[in-house]
Amino acid sequence: MRLLVIEDEPDIASALQKGLRQVGYAVDIALDGERGSELALENDYDLLILDLNLPGVDGLEVCQRVRAECPSLLILMLTARSRPDERVAGLDLGADDYLVKPFHFAELTARVRALLRRDLRSFAYISSARTITWDVQLCQLCVMLIWRWHAASS
Repeated sequence: MRLLVIEDEPDIASALQKGLRQVGYAVDIALDGERGSELALENDYDLLILDLNLPGVDGLEVCQRVRAECPSLLILMLTARSRPDERVAGLDLGADDYLVKPFHFAELTARVRALLRRDLRSFAYISSARTITWDVQLCQLCVMLIWRWHAASS
């Protein structure tokens, strides 16, 4: 699984990258909202971990940009903004989950696992593929029945 962490504090970003790599994720880092938006839109990530207090383009704007262009990308906001109205705003703007700093790394990884476990992108693809397969089989059956009917009536 490939993750993008957008976090402006280099020490936190580095610790997140190291810890998430140790538990098996491929992790890219962006230290500002502009670069983070670019990476999120240029690459195929499974999950974005997004700070809100970013220089330049703040995390809420990044969330809106990414959600508009990549609606299936999972977004976990990881921020010091802890008031209920701030959490509601983040979720309403498109975040799939919201975790307040300071946090326990075990809780962060549990939330990442839960989000990835609930990810319905692959289910939609499989469901669509099964429907197409079923439709092709049904068409083949119809053609075979019509051909047999035509052969029998000739």
